[in-house]
Amino acid sequence: MPRGGPVRKRQIESDPRYNSIVVSKLINQVMESGKKTTARNLVYEALEEAARELETDPLLVLTQALTNITPKQEVRSRRVGGANYQIPMPVKAERAQTLAIRWLVGVTRGKKGKSFAVLLAEELTAAYNSEGVAVKKKEDTHRMAEANRAFAHFRW
Repeated sequence: MPRGGPVRKRQIESDPRYNSIVVSKLINQVMESGKKTTARNLVYEALEEAARELETDPLLVLTQALTNITPKQEVRSRRVGGANYQIPMPVKAERAQTLAIRWLVGVTRGKKGKSFAVLLAEELTAAYNSEGVAVKKKEDTHRMAEANRAFAHFRW
């Protein structure tokens, strides 16, 4: 814990177009070098492209995609008696959402060949349909937690 006491959570303002805090968090994750307007345009373009492809509401696409990416369990390293164990733990809601957004943007950044907005739209569409690299990342996390279930008794 920091000397000044616990760190206070900042209140994130909702984005202007969809009035959604989740979209705002996605924009902040996409943003590089403080270029928020550029990030905002990329995210809006990607959401509209994905919504057009799936013929549904852009916010619904994002919420369903994030729901399909959101992990329920993860492994955390804990040192017990000189050995490090990967201990499965449930993920808190806020961290789960942050991980989902981080994985979505990270996977999109890892791809090349098209504009970021098009790649993000493709990944959103894939996640909406429970496929794609970000969903695979979630499944790998769950598989790791399941494999280390024997060490769950070390959780405290």
